[in-house]
Amino acid sequence: MSEWHAGSLSIDRWVEDLETVIDAAKPTGPVILLGISQGAAICMAYAARHPERVSKLVLHGAYARGSWRRGIERTEQQYRAMVDLTRIGWGKDSPTFRQVFTSRFIPGGRDEQLRWFNDLCLKTTSGEIAAQLFEARARVDATDLLAKVQTPTLVLHARDDEITPIEEGRLVAAGIKDAEFVELDSRNHIVLEHEPAWTRFQQAVLDFLQVGRQAGEDPAFGALSSRERQILTLIVEGLSNADIADRLGIREKTVRNHTSNLFDKLGVWTRAQAMVFARDRHFSR
Repeated sequence: MSEWHAGSLSIDRWVEDLETVIDAAKPTGPVILLGISQGAAICMAYAARHPERVSKLVLHGAYARGSWRRGIERTEQQYRAMVDLTRIGWGKDSPTFRQVFTSRFIPGGRDEQLRWFNDLCLKTTSGEIAAQLFEARARVDATDLLAKVQTPTLVLHARDDEITPIEEGRLVAAGIKDAEFVELDSRNHIVLEHEPAWTRFQQAVLDFLQVGRQAGEDPAFGALSSRERQILTLIVEGLSNADIADRLGIREKTVRNHTSNLFDKLGVWTRAQAMVFARDRHFSR
């Protein structure tokens, strides 16, 4: 896996690599997988293949369709030009060629961040291998896997991501049953630590993984999904279904369905009862 000349480049091969890493780690239970960009499709494929071995999926900048699988001619042309430019200029002393690549990933990056990214690219692979990797990514089509993923999934995506349009992230979230979608106010494919989107990213992940809950919280809340917890929090704040739908960027019908489910799990029948239940049992918002 550390070889520059890896041979076959495909989702199946990448999933085999992930299987090797996880097997070598010998986890004592199901693992949480973080898939970023191209890695999202690999994590989805692994979760679909080994549902019992994955407890949760966190996907950022995800796509199920590579640039050559989206049916947009202009996107295909731009990507082919990028592949050719990479093959020709990646290894040159001047970072100009690589800058075209890195600046698209972090258009809001500072000079030192862009220099670091440029240097990292040069150290990690050759121009020819980079071009082959880009071509393999462009051919990815994991749309048939989405419905097979049963693992609780959080999808985060920057609103103005130039590398992977937000529509691709929404497609992933819509295709995975009950997946949560969080839109980040950023144009960076790699969210940077100095922007507010990074704080939003961290909080969304902690909420999804249920980290940092109050010790005195009633076990009844443990049955709630991350999305149901979000909705209960907003109910406690007094928001209507329409307001919650607007806040979370989902349909009002979806809010009603989640509300009905959480009422059943908590054994309440009304919003007022849910608010009292949450208050009296130390619900951690």
